[in-house]
Amino acid sequence: MPQTDREPQREVVLGNSHITLLGTAHVSRSSAEKVKELLETDRYDAVAVELCPSRFNALINPDALAQMDLLKVVREGRVMMVMANLALGAYQQRLADQFGIAPGAEQREAIRIAQASHRPLLLIDREISTTLKRVAGNLSWWKRFGLFAGLLGGILSKEEVSEEEIEHLKEGDILETTFAEFAEDRQDLYIPLIDERDRYMAARLQQEIENKGHENLLVVVGAGHMNGIANYLQQQQTPPTEVIQHLDTEPKPSRWPKAIPWLIVVLILFGFFLGFQRSPSLGWQLVADWVIINGGLSALGALIAVAHPLTILTAFIAAPLTSLNPAIGAGMVTAAAELFLRKPTVADFARLRSDTTSIKGWWKNRVSRTLLVFLFSTIGSAAGTYIAGFRIFERLVD
Repeated sequence: MPQTDREPQREVVLGNSHITLLGTAHVSRSSAEKVKELLETDRYDAVAVELCPSRFNALINPDALAQMDLLKVVREGRVMMVMANLALGAYQQRLADQFGIAPGAEQREAIRIAQASHRPLLLIDREISTTLKRVAGNLSWWKRFGLFAGLLGGILSKEEVSEEEIEHLKEGDILETTFAEFAEDRQDLYIPLIDERDRYMAARLQQEIENKGHENLLVVVGAGHMNGIANYLQQQQTPPTEVIQHLDTEPKPSRWPKAIPWLIVVLILFGFFLGFQRSPSLGWQLVADWVIINGGLSALGALIAVAHPLTILTAFIAAPLTSLNPAIGAGMVTAAAELFLRKPTVADFARLRSDTTSIKGWWKNRVSRTLLVFLFSTIGSAAGTYIAGFRIFERLVD
C-alpha cells in the first residue's frame, strides 16, 4: 500500500522476500534523511539503489573525469554521449547548488550506510549509455536534436527552482520531468527512459533475490519509478535474465544513413569529372567552390567554439578532404588539433563538472571547449557538404 509519508513507499512481497520501495527525489534533503532513518533500523539485510555501474563509479569517484581519455572519446565517436552526460550532470548540479545538497544525496547515504554496515549493495539500473542509445533509437533525428537541445537548455536556464518544485520531481523521473517536452511524442521518450527501466530494475531485483535470497530489501529509487517497479514485480512472468538481456540490447543503426555520405561523395566526384570534361576552368571552379564552402563553414564552426587559430585553419584545410572520406570526420581532425595546441590541464578536468553548469564555462574549460570544437566544426562541414554540392549542381546545369 502507498504510504502518506513525505517520501512515498510501497511494500511488495516476492516469495519469501519483503521489498520496501522508497520513492525519492534525487535532489532532496528530506529523501536523504528518510534513507538514513530507515537503514538505521537495521531491518534490512540488503540495499538496492537506482544506479548503474558507470553512474555508481562517477558518484563515489568524482575525479573519474580527470582520467578520461579525450582523444579516445573523439576517436570512438562518443562525443555526443559525453556532452549529454555533462549537460545532465550540470543541470542536476545547478539545482543542488541552490539548496546546498549534492546530487544523488539519498543514494550516497544508502551507499555509505550499506558499506559501513557490510550489507550487500545492489546496483539495479540499466547502464545510462544503453538507455540514451535506446532513447535515440526510438526518436527521429529531429527529435534527437530536440532532446539534446533540452539537455543544453537545462544549462542555459537561469530561473530559480523552489524547494517545493524540487519535491514535485517525485511525480516523475528527473529526466522525463525536465526533458520530455522536447520530444513531440511523449511515448517515444517515456518508453525507453522510464518504462523500460522500471521493467529492468524489477528484473534485477528478482534476479538478485533468486540468486542471493535477500529476505528484507530496501530499494532506493526515484519516486517516478516506484509504482512501475512494484507493478512489474507483481506481474513479471518472464525469467529475469531474459528481460535484462532484451532491455540491454542496443538498437542496430540503420544502414541507409551510412550509405548516404558515400553516395554524396560519388556524386561530388562525378560532378568534378563532368566539370573537367567540359573545361579545366569549370572543373577548377567546382573544386574552389567545394573547398571554400566546405572548409569555410567548418572553420566558422571552429571559430564559434573559440578554437585556437591554427585549429580554425586546420578545419578549413581538413573539411574538404574529410568530407570525401566519410570514415574520417572533420571534427575528429579539429578536436585532435585543439588537444595538441591546447592540451587540457589536470585543473580543467577537475573543474569540468562545475564549469559546465554555465554556458560561459563550456567555452572556458579546455575539455568542454574541445568537445564544442568537435561538434561545431562537424556541423559546419556537414552543412558545407550539402551547400557546396548544390552549388556544384547549379554550375553544371547552367
